[in-house]
Amino acid sequence: MDLCQDQYHNWSCLPGKQSTHRIALMRLALAQFNAVVGDLDGNIHQMHLFWQQAVEHGADLILFPELAICGYPPEDLVFSRQFLTDCRKALDQLAKYCDHKTIVVGFPQWTDGQIYNAAAVITDGKIKAIYRKGRLPNFAVFDESRYFRPGSEPVVIEVDGMRAAVTICFDIWDLGWLAGTLRPIGPIGLILNISASPFDLGKQARRQAVVLRAARYFDCPVALCNLVGGQDELVFDGRSMVANPDGTVVTLGKAFDQDLQLVDVLQEGRHHIARPVTEPAPDISDAMEEVYLALALGTRDYITKNHFQQALVGVSGGIDSALTVAIAAKAIGPTNVWAVSMPSRFNSPETIADARQVAENVGVRFISIPIDPILDTFDRQLAMVKGWNDQGVAYENLQARIRGTILMSLSNQFGALVLVTGNNSEVSSGYCTLYGDTAGGLAVLKDVPKTMVYQLARFINTRAGRPLIPETTITRTPSAELRHGQTDQQTLPPYPVLDQIISKYVEQDLAPGQIIASGIPSAIVHKVVRMIDRSEYKRRQSPIGIRITTKAFGKDRRLPITNRYDPCRQ
Repeated sequence: MDLCQDQYHNWSCLPGKQSTHRIALMRLALAQFNAVVGDLDGNIHQMHLFWQQAVEHGADLILFPELAICGYPPEDLVFSRQFLTDCRKALDQLAKYCDHKTIVVGFPQWTDGQIYNAAAVITDGKIKAIYRKGRLPNFAVFDESRYFRPGSEPVVIEVDGMRAAVTICFDIWDLGWLAGTLRPIGPIGLILNISASPFDLGKQARRQAVVLRAARYFDCPVALCNLVGGQDELVFDGRSMVANPDGTVVTLGKAFDQDLQLVDVLQEGRHHIARPVTEPAPDISDAMEEVYLALALGTRDYITKNHFQQALVGVSGGIDSALTVAIAAKAIGPTNVWAVSMPSRFNSPETIADARQVAENVGVRFISIPIDPILDTFDRQLAMVKGWNDQGVAYENLQARIRGTILMSLSNQFGALVLVTGNNSEVSSGYCTLYGDTAGGLAVLKDVPKTMVYQLARFINTRAGRPLIPETTITRTPSAELRHGQTDQQTLPPYPVLDQIISKYVEQDLAPGQIIASGIPSAIVHKVVRMIDRSEYKRRQSPIGIRITTKAFGKDRRLPITNRYDPCRQ
């Protein structure tokens, strides 16, 4: 933390100082930390450490994220009265720990038979007020109307002579609702927003626009304290911020990491402004860097929060498994990653060599278990059934299932989590084998289209300054190598075309006719749309994957498995 030590009492540290016109009111701290759902003791311990650090640097008011006591999202845990009772006990314990200054912290409140997404205002060790979230998002990954009742009353606190309104996450995204809620309470000098806003590509720009809009509208600084960390398929990217009404972001928390940011709130005439105390973190402008860091954080937290220390990745010499190995090594360290090669007679010497090479380049443990003897044994036994042969898809899928069995056996033996390597293009179209290459605990690339896989591989190599992922792996024609001469494009359209259709149909909800109107041949569109719809049963049985888009398979998109609706019927 880079602090200007005398800034709180000497405005000479501030750019463009006009000390005779500015009155220091308070110092605000934004404590974005990595909460673990259900780890009540661990969460309040982390918050206490952040509180100590903030107080040491002169903070008068410390913000913690939405539902920080229990972690976000707690989902059906909130239907347990014991859980809600324990959350309240943890909140009371945090109040005892933080026995001076003021903090605002999120928790699930249970009162009069109702559950609220709430923020407690704690001053000098006592709960002084509770605000209840008014706008409950019920779209995409959010199910808040399932769990919570909306609040209706504003809460304004006064800290060192300044009036601040408390809000929670989506409250400030609905400017009309917020204006109507705050209008009766009179002038305020600061809006506080505690948030659990998950990452997707483009989210930071949208989030910042919302904060700036509110600051301009209410003519006061707006402070947003966001959660950071991975929780199942979600990744929270932090980037807590404070914006001034002149349209400037005066401080920004780190992306994809814990951070403590401090600002001073000043009175300048009749207006309030914020000025940074800590050095704002640089934001990320490269989309591939964002995705890379999101995947690494989501992978690390899924592994470690679920009590694993190691990961297993089946490596084929292809780009998907190579990228998964690189991300896993970034997430938990290369010494904790096993790369398992399981070649057959259909794997070329070049891909076998690349599988070993990527393991060496990244520094992970490499083992090889050839599957031909196992495959031949299965084939002989299955040949006892009339009609079995080694010429079709069943024989290809058998190879994938043998590999899945090997990986899961190693997982059971050594306590390492299997990471599935399939990308979004394959998952969408069903170009994957149930209980084979879908076997595992986490699908790292499940929301990453194949075209982006190549971009990420290039980014990782550029970032490393050397080819962690071999160039031959990147340039080779994609193949599952389940029979001689096989390529992905014998089954699928070219990936740039496939990914366009998936994006338009799944993310943008466009009808097949609209996609055809964009210039893609109707036969290809109809084929891909039907592949997507008919593969729902596979996705439902596959492991969860890390969400990086606005509409990932999982909570974002819920379709019936048994479903005869055909959008291509006309």
